[in-house]
Amino acid sequence: MAQRTERADALRNREAVLAAADALFAASSSPRSVSMDDIATAAGVGKGTLFRRFGDRAGLIGAVIASRLEPLQQAVREVQDGAEHSPRQQVLDLLDASLRFKIENRNLMTAAEDVGLSSPYQAEHYGWWHGTLRASLDQVPGVHDADFAAHALLATVRADLVAHLIDDGKMTPDGLRASLAAYVDSVLGAGSA
Repeated sequence: MAQRTERADALRNREAVLAAADALFAASSSPRSVSMDDIATAAGVGKGTLFRRFGDRAGLIGAVIASRLEPLQQAVREVQDGAEHSPRQQVLDLLDASLRFKIENRNLMTAAEDVGLSSPYQAEHYGWWHGTLRASLDQVPGVHDADFAAHALLATVRADLVAHLIDDGKMTPDGLRASLAAYVDSVLGAGSA
């Protein structure tokens, strides 16, 4: 059966909703304060359109995140293709790519965590991240439990922690990236390069 193509007006509405939600989350000081009504108004569509198209707030947030993932996935491919990097450096580069994405999208990712989208037990992208990081950790000498280490290291880049450190703790993004790199060095041991 041929896949049905989306009507032009439905596609425009979808793109308008995603752009409006993305802009509202980026500009908001509190992701919880962005309502479905706010998004519908900013997109110029009825609230019913949002619910028919995305199901609920979690579905809409998931769609916005999916629309933002390509640069992150490209960064991961570049890390994985970088044969000149040691496995330890790959781990650091993967975590840094995730951290940069979380810094740039911290309100959106915090909203995702609020609705359960980033739960290790519910989110498809967490499983992908965990598997990607675990595979690199498997190659690092001295890492005895790559599965646990991947979970523990991913906890350091949770969006709520990133938002707290930058927004409440006034840490700079570069300072946070440097702190993460130092932490990874201490966890993996400087001698495992």
